[in-house]
Formats: sequence, C-alpha cells, structure tokens
Amino acid sequence: MPASATMIGALLGLGTQMYSNALRKLPYMRHPWEHVLGMGLGAVFANQLVKWDAKLQEDLDKMLDKAKAANERRYFGILP
Repeated sequence: MPASATMIGALLGLGTQMYSNALRKLPYMRHPWEHVLGMGLGAVFANQLVKWDAKLQEDLDKMLDKAKAANERRYFGILP
C-alpha cells in the first residue's frame, strides 16, 4: 500500500504543477525542479493521509469497543 500511495501522490503533485502551468499558458515543463518538488510534496501528502486513515480506524475501533463494553455493563450487568 505505501508504494501505491507514494505513486498516486507523486502523480497528483506532477498533475497539479502541470495544470498550474497550463492555466497560466506557460510551457508544461517550464521549471523542472517545481515538478520534482510537487511530486515530493504529493507523495508525502498521500503517505500521511494513509497513516492518518489507519490511526483513525484504530481509534474508532477502540471507541466502539469501549461503547460496547459500557452498554453490556449497563444492560446485562444488572441481572443476577
């Protein structure tokens, strides 16, 4: 998954830079270092997004387990 997120992020950064140049009617590869920078930032963004999603899913699972345990104590803990 990290390799695909990196590639998707790099393509997103490259596409954003090329789109920016196209909107301004500049040559697509006017400053190649800007494309490399955009690809790097896009890759970092996509990888951080994947990490954040995994952490969010883990936190949600913990919260659901706590809520389930609280509900079981509330409703089933009363019975002898």
